[in-house]
Amino acid sequence: MTVTDGIISQPSSYSVTEIIDRLAAVLQAKGITIFARIDQQTEAEKVGLNLRPTQLLLFGSPKAGTPLMVVEPTIALDLPLKVLAWEAADGRVWLSYNDAHYLQQRFSLSHELVKNIGIMAPLIHQAFL
Repeated sequence: MTVTDGIISQPSSYSVTEIIDRLAAVLQAKGITIFARIDQQTEAEKVGLNLRPTQLLLFGSPKAGTPLMVVEPTIALDLPLKVLAWEAADGRVWLSYNDAHYLQQRFSLSHELVKNIGIMAPLIHQAFL
């Protein structure tokens, strides 16, 4: 696992599609809304461009996110939560997402409010099991 500029990236032994499928299943089991799943490789191919497998999953809970936006409306730029699965040039697959502590600092969130978005790491961990 690496943390660079507030982005946590961890390697996956699953393909891009498999790890996003696994995370989506965890989220659905927890009753967390999946707002969108974007297959960026497919979108690139539609315009004649090549891109390694890359998928973005947007998810969250209005019950958890709204209090954050009430305190700091610009956090909506980072909400809903996002996870990016991507294949590197060496063929390794990575899962990347914003570090909750980085968002806490960026938006001056209280420890109590950051708990609303602190669910990322445990949910992602479940997808790797």
